[in-house]
Amino acid sequence: MKDFFNGNSGFRESVNELIEEIQTLYKQDEIPWVIGYSGGKDSTAVLQLVWIAIEKLPTEQRHKKIFVISTDTLVENPIVSMWVSKSLDLMEKTAEERKLPITSHKLTPDTKQTFWVNLIGRGYPAPRPRFRWCTDRLKISPSTEFIKSKVSKYKQAIIVLGTRKSESVARGNLMRKLDEKSDTERFRPHVTMENSKVYSPIEDWSNDDVWTFLTQVPNPWGYNNSDLLTMYQGASADGECPLVIDTSTPSCGDSRLGCWVCTMVSEDRSMTAMISNDEEKDWMLPLLQLRNELDPQKNPDKDKALREPRRMHGNIHILNGKPIPGPYTKSAREDWLRKVLRAQMHIRENGPEEVKDIELISIDELKVIRDIWVREKHEIDDTLPEIYKEVTGTEFPDTQFDSRMWNQRKISDSLKEITGDASLHHKLINNLLSIQEQQKYKRRRSDLFKKIDDLLDKYGHNSEEEAFEWELSKKKDLEQYDNPVKNPKNKPKSDGSLPGLGM
Repeated sequence: MKDFFNGNSGFRESVNELIEEIQTLYKQDEIPWVIGYSGGKDSTAVLQLVWIAIEKLPTEQRHKKIFVISTDTLVENPIVSMWVSKSLDLMEKTAEERKLPITSHKLTPDTKQTFWVNLIGRGYPAPRPRFRWCTDRLKISPSTEFIKSKVSKYKQAIIVLGTRKSESVARGNLMRKLDEKSDTERFRPHVTMENSKVYSPIEDWSNDDVWTFLTQVPNPWGYNNSDLLTMYQGASADGECPLVIDTSTPSCGDSRLGCWVCTMVSEDRSMTAMISNDEEKDWMLPLLQLRNELDPQKNPDKDKALREPRRMHGNIHILNGKPIPGPYTKSAREDWLRKVLRAQMHIRENGPEEVKDIELISIDELKVIRDIWVREKHEIDDTLPEIYKEVTGTEFPDTQFDSRMWNQRKISDSLKEITGDASLHHKLINNLLSIQEQQKYKRRRSDLFKKIDDLLDKYGHNSEEEAFEWELSKKKDLEQYDNPVKNPKNKPKSDGSLPGLGM
């Protein structure tokens, strides 16, 4: 792509024209702006342009709010996460001092939907192309909820992004397609959110244009763009991880600035480069090792062995005569928890001062995980506090289940000796005991028999092999009944009804 500055009026004139455009668009209505800021080069360039444009306006013309939002997935590369947090703090302080209508907001996913709550708590397998469960929960939901809250208050919102047509062919094609649907020259309709428009000031800039601007124009809120350039050096050339506000926005992929747990790529080039180029960053090695252990592409056989033969709700799904693997097993989830806590302990003990209090997994997340294990998965042995103490050497700061779970744990331990930890009989009785405990204080127990019936249907077998054969036989019988060629008696009648079903 041809450089924007070389193809137009030159660098200084092109920047001034864009600043004037921003001022004109800002002044023309009362619709607030929401700027997506990831801390990377593109979003930094856009924010600088807007900041400079608004600061050049007289105070009385700075009439509407500008919200700068940054989504922290809680599993961001720690170096990048600290960079963005410090930038947001400085941005807020400087904007207030200069009487600018700019406020910064760090968004995080709901505690019940974080990466570790889903993986360790619910047992979701590490993200993969056919089950990319992370983007919506960690990125899209927090940003869209914020934007919707502003639309609800102000009726409309303009989302300002650092997206560029030259990022990829797909991105360029989508932006051009949305241009055709736009009723204004510079605003595009948002693909999913009503009453929201998208403004992309640097859409025609090249990668070189962005760096030219950042290296020649000082950061107006006092951050150092040279440090940003240094952070990019030696890493992949795939760009930054953008603010993701819908499924059409490309997620991190192979990008430079992304989640350290990302298993959607073959390797984490950015963290590998950081560690290789700076021995003072070798404290991140446990993160890289854990990410590689999670990666199903690197360990397909191990990944399969770590997963239940049943899906999330206990049912067996069969495809091509084989069960489709489900969530991580109980022992696998417990092992992932140990590894995350050990990595956290290692970094706190061996990392620099700024990461001495790092939280790879928070206490609030651990409380939610414990609740899922005990209430939803009916794991009455309640092992999380023991694992926490085993790794950290301290008591887990939550006693919600301690008093009433003590007897249940004793029963569970006895069951393990009799039936074996992984047997279906053990799972069945564990689930029945848990349901009994949960139903004890309910006035109405109308769903009790249904729950018991479901459990017997799922776990009322002597082995997983027997359960699989039972499901396979049911599937074959159903397929044979539904196939008019194999079973002519099941051909529809002339009136369209099915034989023997009364319909």
